[in-house]
Amino acid sequence: MTRTTNEQPIGRADTGTPGPSGALVPVLAFAGIVVAVMQTLLVPVIKDLPQLLGTEPSNATWVLTSTLLSGAVATPIMGRLGDLYGKRRMLIASLSVMVVGALISAFTSALLPMIVGRTLQGFAMGAIPLGIGLMRDMLPREKLGSAMALMSSSIGVGGGLALPAAALVAQHSNWHALFYGAAGLGVLSIALTLLVVPESKVRAEGTFDGLGALGLSVGLVLFLLPITKGSDWGWTSATTLGMFAGSAAVLLLWGVYELRSKAPLVDLRTTARPAVLFTNLASIMVGVSFYVVSLVLPQLLQLPKATGYGLGQSMVVAGLLVAPLGLTMMVTAPVYARLSAKYGPKTTLILGMLIIAIGYGAGLGLMSAAWQSLVIAVVLGAGIGLAYSSLPALIIGAVPASETGAANGLNTLMRSIGTSVSSAVIGMVLANTANNVGGVAIPTMHGFRVSLLIATAAVAVGLLLALFLPKQRPTAHTQLRASSEEDANLERAEEALRGFRGRVVDAEGTPVARAKVTLIDRRGRQAGATLSADDGSYALAVPAQGAYVLAARADGHAPLASSATHTGDDSPVDLDLSLPGETVTA
Repeated sequence: MTRTTNEQPIGRADTGTPGPSGALVPVLAFAGIVVAVMQTLLVPVIKDLPQLLGTEPSNATWVLTSTLLSGAVATPIMGRLGDLYGKRRMLIASLSVMVVGALISAFTSALLPMIVGRTLQGFAMGAIPLGIGLMRDMLPREKLGSAMALMSSSIGVGGGLALPAAALVAQHSNWHALFYGAAGLGVLSIALTLLVVPESKVRAEGTFDGLGALGLSVGLVLFLLPITKGSDWGWTSATTLGMFAGSAAVLLLWGVYELRSKAPLVDLRTTARPAVLFTNLASIMVGVSFYVVSLVLPQLLQLPKATGYGLGQSMVVAGLLVAPLGLTMMVTAPVYARLSAKYGPKTTLILGMLIIAIGYGAGLGLMSAAWQSLVIAVVLGAGIGLAYSSLPALIIGAVPASETGAANGLNTLMRSIGTSVSSAVIGMVLANTANNVGGVAIPTMHGFRVSLLIATAAVAVGLLLALFLPKQRPTAHTQLRASSEEDANLERAEEALRGFRGRVVDAEGTPVARAKVTLIDRRGRQAGATLSADDGSYALAVPAQGAYVLAARADGHAPLASSATHTGDDSPVDLDLSLPGETVTA
């Protein structure tokens, strides 16, 4: 039996293409880390931006806001483009746009060009779901769990590692060196991708939904902009409320359009599946909890000891003490793979959230010494690493391979929304509880503790949402449960019982080898594909019950399309395909 493209890496013997290099995972993870660096690159110089750019503080915040907005818009769009036209191609395009943006920022000290450059840098966030999609398409199942965990965690790893590095550069060099370094990392990532990463042959059917992309972009900007600027504009101002109302209207109309579209940017019916819906909602809460530690610990560490609670550390030392957050997330990836293989990604997500809750709970009493911040960072890194690692596994287990990029792009967007909400809420809390000393707002210990309580509450909500995740059937998570090639072979045999199987033959009944058999659902989208074996046999698993069309084609033969229905139970539907001629049912 052959494997479907829903489940199989492309670089295997049955596809006739060379397998992926052993450097595939490190190269893709490096791309994710490089992209994530863009999010925290300017954190060490935030307070100096108005002076550096010669503008007002309210205007300088656009340098950060623009990156956030473009990243949120880019993730689902680039994911869909990758599904349609090639994930490697879109990954290189994302990194290239980032390099251009970094160079624009490196050569300017004016506000408007800086915002343009930072917008282009944020566009590269689409590299995360693209990398996860490439891993699913290429890697054998027994390696996929830890690989996706590392790629998913790269968001936190890059952000954590960038803080001390950026602080060191900003403290000892011209701040433009940050952008030169970012451009260099981007060029290196592009070169490594070109050398190591092959293109995936898994493609989605249909065309790019330009109107859907525009509608989603407008809706997201109208939603995220008042979240990030609400403190400056006023949460009850006409501008803030008007944008929220406009966002609701645009996204509602967008949803109606997407449901009627034959090739939507986001398949909302798939998104509404409990496994996808609750994973995305939990992702928002994980994003909220992740960003709180990034906002609280560096400020607490750098406040002077004269405040009575500040820890009096330098910018670089504070960055180094927070860096273990990212390092622990990286180390957690192989641990996640073992836990997920035994208990499943739902369990690891719940475990990760419990550890996050313990970390923030302990943090309420561990804020009086620098080493205590290090302990908090390590504990939270382990919990966030487990949680982040579980999210792509849950998404991939619930969507067909042809929608991997778009689905993971939407999940990455949910995390971005979580971090945006976290930034706005924690910023407001710290501002409203701050003491004004000589015209300078100094965050208080009360504000820090309230922030940690908010993070704990967000994790509690996420934990509740995770409990509603459905128990996965073997078809949904076998790719993450196999611990050896023998186990994977057994699981693929079990999957064939829940789909179509048979033989591809010619008019005389002679087996046709390497015929492509494509499974098409009722909406005209590819739900799976495979190549027939030397004896003409094929097997295709079905993602759900319903009516399908099986299309077969081979060199020297006329194509064939045959309608068939699967009830969704564990019984296989035997269907032989005759080229050319009529379908013969076994």
